[in-house]
Amino acid sequence: MDRAQKEKVVEELGQIFASSGVVVVAHYEGMTVANMQDLRARMREAGGSVRVAKNKLAKIALEGQPCESIAEYLTGMTVLSYSEDPVAAAKVVVKYAKENEKLSILGGAMGVSALDIAGVKAVADMPSREELIAQIVSQIGAPASNIAGAVGAPASNIASILSTIEEKAA
Repeated sequence: MDRAQKEKVVEELGQIFASSGVVVVAHYEGMTVANMQDLRARMREAGGSVRVAKNKLAKIALEGQPCESIAEYLTGMTVLSYSEDPVAAAKVVVKYAKENEKLSILGGAMGVSALDIAGVKAVADMPSREELIAQIVSQIGAPASNIAGAVGAPASNIASILSTIEEKAA
């Protein structure tokens, strides 16, 4: 790799570190190409990405970034998993690590907050952005449906009383 290519990789990694909601660092030693493709596919479905880069270039790209604390994890065969959603990448990596013991989580970062293994697992247990939006929408809609039920209840009660009187009269 010549100098221009290295500079391009450093620039790309810098953009990844700056724009990602979460970055998870893991060792992937012993994983097959098929395993890595499976991880990439799962990450893509969740809206994230997986990147393997030279540790030295990644450390250069980390300088001055909010997640600079993950530089300590960049030793050996490391893979970077990241997503804009602060939970998606962590969920996928933690789930994949449970299924494949060759992927071992080292740590990560969520903005300026450094995460150890327990921190990454805690982030993975949090609801995703879509789940939170769904919860908020249901909470907003609940009072309206309660009001609609309360308004419609008297009419429903009158209708059932009238039908009962009609049945008795017949």
